[in-house]
Amino acid sequence: MKNEHLGSGFDEFLEEEGIRADAEATAIKRVIAYQIELEMKQAKLSKTAMAEKMHTSRTALDRLLDPANVSVTLQTLERAALALGKNLKVELA
Repeated sequence: MKNEHLGSGFDEFLEEEGIRADAEATAIKRVIAYQIELEMKQAKLSKTAMAEKMHTSRTALDRLLDPANVSVTLQTLERAALALGKNLKVELA
């Protein structure tokens, strides 16, 4: 029996509203910020120490860790990864 009340999926809804790219960027940034914070906790790195390892300011690190701020550069992500002893992997899926 086919459910005649099923509509389009959530991705289609976001696409129709013209906000899919923004929604996905925000979701990705939240995950990245969370991962960096977890790695910092595991390494017992304060924000000040992390900023020093990244050769950046504490303010710049705060922007990186702000889940709502999606304007982050690949260079900043790479510096964060290197400061944590990790590799940055970016791919299209």
